[in-house]
Amino acid sequence: MSENCKEILLQIQEKREKMIESAMKHGYTSKDTIKCSQELDQLIYKYQLTIHHLEKMEEEVRFPFRKLIHVLPNTLIETEFEMIT
Repeated sequence: MSENCKEILLQIQEKREKMIESAMKHGYTSKDTIKCSQELDQLIYKYQLTIHHLEKMEEEVRFPFRKLIHVLPNTLIETEFEMIT
């Protein structure tokens, strides 16, 4: 997991604790609690985008290797056949 993801997770945890504290102190529908909830939603969304971006980058790196694995065996077989003939 990247450092960016870890940092966002820490922010999520802190915001969640702040929201719960606000809800206990001021109520679930107070402006402060609602604001914390909205900020928490934004952090969670940011985390999901970051994870999605990392997974996409990882897939882009893996794809050429998969393609290479499919091409390589055929190339080896053809080379061995030519050597035998």
